[in-house]
Amino acid sequence: MIRTIGFGALLAGSMSLSAPAAMAAEFINVLAGGTSGVYYPLGVALADIYGQNIPDARTQVQSTKASVENLNLLQQGRGEIGFALGDSVKDAFEGNEDVGFTKPLDKLRAIAAIYPNYIQIAASAESGAVTVSDLVGKSVSVGAAKSGTEVNARKILGALDMSYDDLGKVEYLPFAESVELMKNRQLDATLQSSGLGSAALKDLSSTQDVTYVSIPAEVAGTLGAPYAAGVIPAGTYPGQDEDIPTLAITNILVTHSDVSDELAYEMTKLLFENLDHMKSAHAAAGAIDIQNAVRNSPIPLHPGAEQYYREQGLLD
Repeated sequence: MIRTIGFGALLAGSMSLSAPAAMAAEFINVLAGGTSGVYYPLGVALADIYGQNIPDARTQVQSTKASVENLNLLQQGRGEIGFALGDSVKDAFEGNEDVGFTKPLDKLRAIAAIYPNYIQIAASAESGAVTVSDLVGKSVSVGAAKSGTEVNARKILGALDMSYDDLGKVEYLPFAESVELMKNRQLDATLQSSGLGSAALKDLSSTQDVTYVSIPAEVAGTLGAPYAAGVIPAGTYPGQDEDIPTLAITNILVTHSDVSDELAYEMTKLLFENLDHMKSAHAAAGAIDIQNAVRNSPIPLHPGAEQYYREQGLLD
């Protein structure tokens, strides 16, 4: 039975001192996201862990448009591991053309479900936007075109019987560029799907008054898994004094079926043996828990990862 679970900057790998000698030399391209998001610093940390602990490993971190691009690159064998949102993973495996997958990406395999992304919509105080419906007629950046964030934006608006046509203007920009437009008063709001404590949103909140727009909990029920109701806790960003209802979506570390069982095993094992390193790269990694690693993903586990979880007693 198949089991399922719930720029181009470079980082040179270093020689290992501790990994099993049986591992052959490996090239590991870590597919991350934009440099102002959470995927990128975590990708750098992951590459560092692998470079230090897998013999003769050469590691590279690739800045990308995140989920959708990462999944397509993995299918093509142009990366060994990448970060992606759970709904994008589901769409990719099923071949959802509406979000950029012209055919099912059947080579995708899961390493681990990791931390949740939160939909974080920051609006200028002047815009008066408090809930998603208040974005009607406003200029909004919905993330890079066909990125995981942009897919989230379309689905959330659709669940509320809204579309891009209801917005005054739509920009398809990465997080940092969206923030710069807001700083220059050229944009009313930016929708970002990211771990809590986004560097781009911290920057924005520290330079001007913003409101974090709430998303009704019933939207999660309309969309279904992997969406769930979530909260941006008060104090996450400067000037944010109240909890903000929103949506949470599980992130998944994904590989592909052409990666060897031995390498997939090592990548999985080293992730969980070096969580402190991941947490030092970004606070979002504090939510990575091995007990949740084999839950809520619509793609099969890689056999190498499955072997590791079996050894940990998480699988029969």
